[in-house]
Amino acid sequence: MAFIHNLVVKLLKNVVIALLAAIVLVVTIQVFSRFILQSPSSITEELARFLLIWIGLFGGAYGYQTNAHLGLDIVTNKLNPVPQLMVSVLGHILIMMFAIVVMLSGGISLVSLTLEPVQISAALQIKMAYIYSAVPISGGLIVFFSLMKLSEIVSQIRLVGKGA
Repeated sequence: MAFIHNLVVKLLKNVVIALLAAIVLVVTIQVFSRFILQSPSSITEELARFLLIWIGLFGGAYGYQTNAHLGLDIVTNKLNPVPQLMVSVLGHILIMMFAIVVMLSGGISLVSLTLEPVQISAALQIKMAYIYSAVPISGGLIVFFSLMKLSEIVSQIRLVGKGA
């Protein structure tokens, strides 16, 4: 399972890097066409918007996995190890529940609503369901990462319990 986890994390990292490189390129083209050619492109503007959505969602999943997100640990740092781990379990369960209910369930509903009837983007002329598919995909990634984190914490609780 660790192999799959590491593979998913590496793939996600590379996807986020590629998305960041793409948005830099697209925005550079947009600036060039707007200020040098005096003819702004609506395609690059819309593409940059969609890339930003994907960067936010996939970057959020990657940030959750790497613990790069913000967190207040003033109170939890004062707890003993086992209660500290229990609070961590509660936090990861709440995050997983949010990802399941809002991102997975709501995201799948959003994608299906934009598939039939088909909703098309104005400039790129692609189905909006493809853009919105980032919501349930990133939600699935967060659920996967939550389960991995919970499994790791349960192992730590068992070790601390045996040592006590």
